Amino acid sequence: RNLLDLDTFSKSDPMVVLYTQSRASQEWREFGRTEVIDNTLNPDFVRKFVLDYFFEEKQNLRFDVYNVDSKTNISKPDFLGQAFLALGEVIGGQGSRVERHLTGLPGKKCGTILLTAEELSNCRDIATMQLCANKLDKKDFFGKSDPFLVFYRSNEDGTFTICHKTEVVKNTLNPVWQPFSIPVRALCNGDYDRTVKIDVYDWDRDGSHDFIGEFTTSYRELSKAQNQFTVYEVLNPRKKCKKKKYVNSGTVTLLSFSVDSEFTFVDYIKGGTQLNFTVAIDFTASNGNPLQPTSLHYMSPYQLSAYAMALKAVGEIIQDYDSDKLFPAYGFGAKLPPEGRISHQFPLNNNDEDPNCAGIEGVLESYFQSLRTVQLYGPTYFAPVINQVARAAAKISDGSQYYVLLIITDGVISDMTQTKEAIVSASSLPMSIIIVGVGPAMFEAMEELDGDDVRVSSRGRYAERDIVQFVPFRDYVDRSGNQVLSMARLAKDVLAEIPEQLLSYMRTRDIQPRPPPPANSSPTPAPEQP
Repeated sequence: RNLLDLDTFSKSDPMVVLYTQSRASQEWREFGRTEVIDNTLNPDFVRKFVLDYFFEEKQNLRFDVYNVDSKTNISKPDFLGQAFLALGEVIGGQGSRVERHLTGLPGKKCGTILLTAEELSNCRDIATMQLCANKLDKKDFFGKSDPFLVFYRSNEDGTFTICHKTEVVKNTLNPVWQPFSIPVRALCNGDYDRTVKIDVYDWDRDGSHDFIGEFTTSYRELSKAQNQFTVYEVLNPRKKCKKKKYVNSGTVTLLSFSVDSEFTFVDYIKGGTQLNFTVAIDFTASNGNPLQPTSLHYMSPYQLSAYAMALKAVGEIIQDYDSDKLFPAYGFGAKLPPEGRISHQFPLNNNDEDPNCAGIEGVLESYFQSLRTVQLYGPTYFAPVINQVARAAAKISDGSQYYVLLIITDGVISDMTQTKEAIVSASSLPMSIIIVGVGPAMFEAMEELDGDDVRVSSRGRYAERDIVQFVPFRDYVDRSGNQVLSMARLAKDVLAEIPEQLLSYMRTRDIQPRPPPPANSSPTPAPEQP
């Protein structure tokens, strides 16, 4: 709208070029171009760009607008302006619409660009399947195996991303797993011939699960099971190399497979559901003196600490889905000035009335300020801050708000019983918990809170939904020291489960997405703050 007029005898002939940014190299690559619309300063382009959307990734886009006199020659004088934003900002905009000012020509008003996003229909399909296994390898010394399956989607670059874990079936070599549902998009991203890899593991309490074997398939192959059983050989490449007579490590049979269409994560975001992000940071003494380079909180002038990186990685993606960009941020396990009171949920901005920080940069600023004023102490309590966010989430049950709590910690938890109780209670509320472990500690307790293998329980009550995702940050650190890549890898894994956790809450409460608001309606009201 209101583009610059560069033509002498008529109006401009605009065209838009879309560029996407490579995560690894940060280079911009041309993705596509719209048609040229002659003689107008307010063009409505018809050409659509079809992009793969991943909630868990920061997908940066650049839109360059040109005035094209000759359709082949895009030269610098014909540049009308540009806009930078992430795909998540478009999806998270009201009704999945955003308007941005065009920039790039100093001193000139370049007009605006309006962007809308809509989801393609095959993204709505949900696959439901059930599998069993036969004669798996025995891995446990005193018993049989405790098998579970891990599903991976293959990416364009040849890597694999985890997209589902089954439950563990204890002490058997012939397990039958419960039927489960997964969005087709999560399984193959709409490409029915894309490789789906499935690993078979024997569960171990300490998290060092034993690899039994693997097999590959595709969505197209899986879908054939609608008419017949499909049997896959489970192969262990190491054993295959070592043993001449090796046949397989068992078989997995796909017993049933069906496909239905359901509401998607984007339907709810488009209908106005807001993600409310809260941060809780571990200020216990085990992190080390923040003034020393060995500390996990060390404020180096040259690079971010693991705490700051984890906060930035997750926060910068979630903030696109939160219209007010105000984030409550807390610390726990510190002595507060002036009287040295120990606190397990103190506001990082030192304001008990309003713990909100403006944007992720505001949270980082308050975090650095707290490091200068409080004394790191202990013990490590999670329950107070989980209950704090749960109280806010309990007040909103209409699907308009969903709460995400990020806890960053260096390890050993001191209130395991109370934390389990808090998680079980929170599992019936519109909230998810992400725990990022930093530093070299062993994180067995955190693995227990992440209900992927065994659902969290407290005093005989089981969590209604799996709402906790735990990852150790060290698994994502780029060996070459590229912090941007480390943060992208971390965010990709910790955020991957959020859309499905939000959907599981909406489904269990039978909450349907609201229709997208009209283009000129007022924004969503401010959420209840933890």
